[in-house]
Amino acid sequence: MASLVARALRESGYAVDVVADGVEAAEQVMTTAYDLVVLDILLPGKDGFAVCRELRAANVSSPILMLSARSEIADRVRGLELGADDYLPKPFAVAELRARVAALMRRRSLPPQITLAVGSVRVDRGRRSVEVRGRIVELTGKEYSLLEYLLLNRGRLVTRQEIAEHVWDDHFDPFSNLIEVYVGRLRQKIDAPAGERQPSFLTTKRGEGYLVEDLPQEPA
Repeated sequence: MASLVARALRESGYAVDVVADGVEAAEQVMTTAYDLVVLDILLPGKDGFAVCRELRAANVSSPILMLSARSEIADRVRGLELGADDYLPKPFAVAELRARVAALMRRRSLPPQITLAVGSVRVDRGRRSVEVRGRIVELTGKEYSLLEYLLLNRGRLVTRQEIAEHVWDDHFDPFSNLIEVYVGRLRQKIDAPAGERQPSFLTTKRGEGYLVEDLPQEPA
């Protein structure tokens, strides 16, 4: 089940960490800032109810989506009373899992800048949409996550390691060229066509990382 959930969310562009038991889950969430916790009730070592209670007692505010084969109303109510934000009984459709996760992510308070803009690039974080020079650009989930992270850190050099940690996950192969591949895809989709002589929104600092600078925005 954990591998199915992880694969579905990674395919949607989320960075996912997976733990095997409740004790490790509580420790991991309390030491790492997560945007969302998908918590199975039937965990070894410490069940999901206990983990949820412990996280909320420690003032962990990350949204919690609970998963369980238990579909009785009493179990759902118990999970919500302990601080869970939503409850998804098993078996469930992958499409519903993705929809529940997306809904919980939308509910989170976004930083003051809901719209990110650099030059002709505009990202609507609420709708997860990207517009470049007045046209909508279709990005995959991972491409969008990479672009959003780069724009949130505009003006600051972002290293490969930082991108791997925030856009991929703990299992990212440091020797992989995947980041370079995705950076190339973003440039192909976002940079102006050859001949327009407009600078790229993204600068590569060889051996150091990537830099998005605050370029002058084009008139609307």
